[in-house]
Amino acid sequence: MADLLAVEALSAGYGDSVVLDRVSFALAAGRSLAVLGRNGMGKTTLLNSIMGLTRHRGGTLRLAGRDITRLAPEARAAAGIGWVPQERNIFRSLTVEENLTAVARPGRWDAARVYALFPRLEERRGNMGTQLSGGEQQMLAIGRALMLNPRLLLLDEPTEGLAPILVQEVLAATRRILREEGVSAILVEQHARKALEVTDDALVLVRGAVALTAPSAELLADPARLDATLGVG
Repeated sequence: MADLLAVEALSAGYGDSVVLDRVSFALAAGRSLAVLGRNGMGKTTLLNSIMGLTRHRGGTLRLAGRDITRLAPEARAAAGIGWVPQERNIFRSLTVEENLTAVARPGRWDAARVYALFPRLEERRGNMGTQLSGGEQQMLAIGRALMLNPRLLLLDEPTEGLAPILVQEVLAATRRILREEGVSAILVEQHARKALEVTDDALVLVRGAVALTAPSAELLADPARLDATLGVG
């Protein structure tokens, strides 16, 4: 299977600080990758670097064979990368429906498909972004990214700060997006086992470098190995 995303010896950071140290991995089309690690190990920086939001220090990124290393963030989005940041960044002065349609691009993901994934959003389709709960805003952020019909979806801590019942809803939707819909995705998630349950493969970052890559099912079946790599216990 051809690589959708190929990251080779990527080094990047912010200002004079280098956070990622020669990170290399590949993601095939239709596959999903969990990026794991303790706080401060470079997980969010990796997603930001794929989006072009960090200071590039070395290495290359290719999307479907195209070198995107020097592309601006908006050009990477146009090339097919959808991003759901921790901050969600929804349009708070627009309704749910307007948030979705404002960014829509042709493809299989449309408003009806997003509403089927997140029935709460259909119930609140006329509500402004400011009238949504944190969980509903997260659902909207994911739905809006899907409306771009991206080649690659980046999800940065989608369950962070959510009530347990909403965590389950968001994770169930994430599982459907990745497992049933076959959307190519990279998922950063603090809850390692939850991330492994919905992804195909996993990558563990330690101090900005790749410490381990393995199939997600393999790590789920060997929790002691996972905990040792993450520095748990």
